[in-house]
Amino acid sequence: MEFRQIQYFIEVAKREHVTEAALALHVAQSAVSRQIFNLEAELGVDLFIREGRSVKLTPIGKTFLEHMEQAMRVIDNALREVKEYADPNQGTIHIGFPSSLAAFMLPTVVSAFREKNPHVKFQLKQSSYHNLITDVVKGEIDMALLGPVPHEENKVEGSILFSENIVALLPVDHPLAENRAISLNQLRKDSFILFPTGFILREIIVESCQKLGFEPNVSFEGEDIDAIKGLVSAGLGVTLIPEITLVDNVPRSTVKVPIIEPEVTRTVGVIIPKERDLLPTEKLFYEFLRDFFVTLDKFQQ
Repeated sequence: MEFRQIQYFIEVAKREHVTEAALALHVAQSAVSRQIFNLEAELGVDLFIREGRSVKLTPIGKTFLEHMEQAMRVIDNALREVKEYADPNQGTIHIGFPSSLAAFMLPTVVSAFREKNPHVKFQLKQSSYHNLITDVVKGEIDMALLGPVPHEENKVEGSILFSENIVALLPVDHPLAENRAISLNQLRKDSFILFPTGFILREIIVESCQKLGFEPNVSFEGEDIDAIKGLVSAGLGVTLIPEITLVDNVPRSTVKVPIIEPEVTRTVGVIIPKERDLLPTEKLFYEFLRDFFVTLDKFQQ
């Protein structure tokens, strides 16, 4: 079994089309087909079901793909480690983040890190909370910034960087807009604009409302924090969002109001895999993250 065969196999499996895989690999279609045929002959099983020029993985093909993707990640990490061993400042960090940390936290820490390590590269991936945890476990990204920091995930290790308040964002003409602070119970009859079911921020808000004996009336849903802000700005409802998402500015026609009864908070931090040691450049950034927020906390105090 050759390294090239594995590369071709993974590309065909990903695209489910031999011609498209050949174009992505910059080789002839016949070369891809021949390598896949040789691989199947060597293994003694069919990895694909042919449907014209399209293909689909057989059950054993799916199993083989999982193992080969894992093997390729091991090889990639080994090559990265050898390269970064000589100079961690020349490496690449693959990091994930949710939309709530995209506008302020991520640019702030990356910018501060790059001032000291200008040649380190970043590959960024925005995704949802649970998908980011899965991506770290599978090795598709090196680490992820998350809020809240998970504590019951067996395959990731979380470090809390700071805690923050969840605040109310109200239309400017809302009856409570001029209050210095409000109780969550005062929003009992309002229409809420929240993330869809399955998103962690929605879970935090719904659980907080349930503790007060009511279910939030959700009139609109959005997967992007800016879209949710925009709907509040249009006067279509209220929302609860992390205060960090309003650092740069409060959207037009809205007001930010603290919630003091009960306080709704979340932790924010970074997760790394438990079953794999960080590569030199990853470790450099991970240690920088923790030191950065320790220093920031001391400064603020």
